[in-house]
Amino acid sequence: MADADNAQAMPVGRIPRRNADLPVRLASAVVLLAILGAALWFNDPYKMWLIVVVALICFVEFVLLVVKATDNMPYRGAGILAGAVYIGLAAITMIDLQLQAFGAAIGAVVFTDTFAYFFGRAIGGPKIAPSISPSKTWAGLFGGMIGAAIFMIGLGIVHFSVQGYTIGDMGAELQVEFGTIIAIGMALAVIAQMGDFFQSWLKRKAGVKDSSKLIPGHGGVFDRIDGLLPVSIVVGALANIFAG
Repeated sequence: MADADNAQAMPVGRIPRRNADLPVRLASAVVLLAILGAALWFNDPYKMWLIVVVALICFVEFVLLVVKATDNMPYRGAGILAGAVYIGLAAITMIDLQLQAFGAAIGAVVFTDTFAYFFGRAIGGPKIAPSISPSKTWAGLFGGMIGAAIFMIGLGIVHFSVQGYTIGDMGAELQVEFGTIIAIGMALAVIAQMGDFFQSWLKRKAGVKDSSKLIPGHGGVFDRIDGLLPVSIVVGALANIFAG
């Protein structure tokens, strides 16, 4: 978020190389994925406790941002209460999600972030909201939507394969199903970006680059799950609708 500002403030010759922190980011991502994979493999109560711990750390980081963002005590109280509801609802939803929906929420966000990052770096172009998040571009958003759609298509293929369908069975009904799946994936990408923008706005108000320094190369827990919070709530609502 503050990379451009930091580059301007540093003397010539000391500007960090582009993607210099990529190895650290990748190593941290592998560790995080390993922890998540182990929790899913052993399932409850490990998955539940992982979600609870992550939510609590995220909430602490959220509270610290709110405290830095405003000296107005009523605003602080309202913000902390809203954060408790927001993060708590997302955590409860994730705990209750079945494995497929749980994977859909996480996978959609991961693919959104990954494709948005590379599309944004490769294409660049106009910014969406430079005053909030200078690094976010329309190209990145478009890439994120493509990434989430690709992931959801793959998930749909696996789902229908398990049910015994093949590509040759792709009739009108399945075409509509896949159209819905693609639309949901693209919508989840937009929702994930909205969660990202909300957190970026809060960090701007607090005057910080990251929610914490807990995860090397990634910042804090809130930095990692800012898009997952709203996506998990929406996926939970959709799961209830389709189950009904």
